Amino acid sequence: MKKSIIALTAAVGIFGLSACNNADDSAVLVETKAGNVTKDELYNAMKDQAGAVILKDLVYTKVLSEKYEVTDKELDAKYEEMQAALGAQFDAIVEQNGEDFVRELLKSDMLKEKAALDEVEVKEGEVVKASHILAKFSDNPTAEVTDEQKAAAKKKIEEVKAKLDSGEKFEDVAKEYSDDSTAQNGGDLGWFGKGRMVPEFEEAAFTLKEGETSDIIESQYGYHIIKVTGTTEGFDKMDQEKKDEIRRALLQTDQSGATLQKALDKAIKGADVKVKDKEFKDLFKTEAAE
Repeated sequence: MKKSIIALTAAVGIFGLSACNNADDSAVLVETKAGNVTKDELYNAMKDQAGAVILKDLVYTKVLSEKYEVTDKELDAKYEEMQAALGAQFDAIVEQNGEDFVRELLKSDMLKEKAALDEVEVKEGEVVKASHILAKFSDNPTAEVTDEQKAAAKKKIEEVKAKLDSGEKFEDVAKEYSDDSTAQNGGDLGWFGKGRMVPEFEEAAFTLKEGETSDIIESQYGYHIIKVTGTTEGFDKMDQEKKDEIRRALLQTDQSGATLQKALDKAIKGADVKVKDKEFKDLFKTEAAE
């Protein structure tokens, strides 16, 4: 967020200066005994340092705006979400750059997310939503597990299972007993696809139906009990909000950014983009290539 703010703040400076350059490139911005700094020098320096990144981002936003729309209601909600999440840091960014500018930045990010969501493929039987309770062996999952650690974890998970079998709520037991960071959220792992979890965990999770709870499962981390809280069965018939929830969760697991880049490449390919500045002639060469 902060890096994006800085980058697009520079964009405002670059293209603002560009608009004025035709009037007087040699206008002096700073005078010193060692020499003056002109408007043209500042523009070129900013362009050299960040011009390609910023220009590309501006083109992406322009092109995506043709296909996708961010409503005022959506933008207001995102603004409030970021304000709540970042607190004083967000307020400082707004104070420094102005609310209108920050809202435009958020709008750009939201357009990209909408495009990326269209590239997320959801297949029935290959995505689930689950919660778990973990009785871990140790704080170091790569260390050799002792018999004592294993026995202690087994005792704990059996106590957990007894409580679940007696009718206690999974979320409440998870908050009290789970050794995982998800404990505070009742063990909720959210939506995930195949290949995201260790094999033993995944095998159990994808054999359960919605609402079902597993037996005790052992993995390298410890003992788990898993509850599937959602599946993608009948995905095509779900409402758009539910579909976006699932796609958004899967998108967040794509740390490489490959899904977003695929969406941006597709947008550029269909937009007949022609770069007029010789310095940036290859800006979209990779994206436009077959």
